[in-house]
Amino acid sequence: MIRLTLAEVAAAVGGQLPAGADGAVPGGVTVDSRTVGRGDLFVAVPGERVDGHEFLGAAAAAGAAAALTTRPDDALPCVVVDDPVAALGRLAAAVHTRLATGGLLTLGITGSSGKTSTKDLLGQVLAAAGPTVSPPGSYNNDIGLPLTVLAADAGTRFLVLEMGSRGPGHIARLCAVARPRIGVVLNVGSAHLGEFGSAEGIAAAKGELVESLPAEGTAVLNADDPRVIGMASRTRARVLTTGRAPHADVRAADVTLDEGGRPRFTLTAAGEAVPVALQVVGEHQVANALSAAGAALAAGLTPSAVAAALSAAEPRSRWRMEVTRRPDGVTVVNDAYNANPESMRAALAAVSGLAGRRRIAVLGAMAELGPGAAAEHERLGRDAVAAGMDLVVAVGPDAVGIATGASAAGARGEEGTVHVPDRAAARELLTEVLVPGDVVLVKASRSYGLELLAADLLDTGAGA
Repeated sequence: MIRLTLAEVAAAVGGQLPAGADGAVPGGVTVDSRTVGRGDLFVAVPGERVDGHEFLGAAAAAGAAAALTTRPDDALPCVVVDDPVAALGRLAAAVHTRLATGGLLTLGITGSSGKTSTKDLLGQVLAAAGPTVSPPGSYNNDIGLPLTVLAADAGTRFLVLEMGSRGPGHIARLCAVARPRIGVVLNVGSAHLGEFGSAEGIAAAKGELVESLPAEGTAVLNADDPRVIGMASRTRARVLTTGRAPHADVRAADVTLDEGGRPRFTLTAAGEAVPVALQVVGEHQVANALSAAGAALAAGLTPSAVAAALSAAEPRSRWRMEVTRRPDGVTVVNDAYNANPESMRAALAAVSGLAGRRRIAVLGAMAELGPGAAAEHERLGRDAVAAGMDLVVAVGPDAVGIATGASAAGARGEEGTVHVPDRAAARELLTEVLVPGDVVLVKASRSYGLELLAADLLDTGAGA
């Protein structure tokens, strides 16, 4: 973060400083007392289970310069506000305004799936052209996005922001914190359908990003998704389209997969055709790469530079198509960060392209799908069989429909599908049935914790 005095922090957030308090914040900003460094500003976020105010002493001991709080405290100089999370957003907005005036280029990414993977690709592509700040993991909400903004400083050239939405107005609020000049919309799928009510509601919310763009900005839209390309009429900005469609401005041609399931294709844009060899797994990553390419081209990079940087980009965020081969020859694909019908099908397709003796899908439930959840889970079971899974393991009571769908599609008995009550039972079953050469996909919505099952499977094979 740029260096701010406590008075400047208080003015930016509309907070109160104790009489006589002075000093500055020369460090960064954090909401986790365990990561506080000397000179940092600690934001005491009140939570349902943990209240950050309880850790002010720990933050002070770690060297924090000050804190954003709802009440004064003797441990640290405190800027007192009504709502620390809202104040964090106001602080980020003030800092972003100063940095944007100095030439910072801000890029925002949203979509029902693929946001984090695309953000990771784009961050690495832009970093090849200049100092870039891109968030770790999925920092895409009212806490994560401001923290990303506040990680930038006067030397930052590109700021990449991931924007999630759990309801109407959420993305608009994030754009008010840091208004992007380039906005990327990946897709409109079923994620959080239960909260939005319809795909049209999801599209309306995702389109808040392109509505926020300035006239001199660029909206990068996926031409292969009708609801996304339909957002072109909702923006004043220039529209740049991406996709497999022949009319897309940024296209992928001659797509193939290597033996590790990594895509190769020809990137066609701005009159050039250049080869790309991705290091990430799954054909669905082609769409993510094209969106990243479109954003980078809008930022001023050449097609050749974009292709080279995409080819060098590595997987960055955990539990997203993490492919690990155990010493005993079993391959574990941990894609358990989150799940919706579209990302489930993409993961199944990716695993079907991996070389192996058998392909086993270990699937938990998909959350927040609303009234259609039962039908979507049964469809997923059928999709798993259609994708060539030799064994479908449905984990947990909410996933019983997956086993039902797989059985209906022809996967019979324990040779083709099985339902287990929990992670422990899944681990026990897989420990018994896995043999060298098997490829195992582990995927569910994050709330079901199947990333722990993937870790269990890797630990089980560690000594083989």
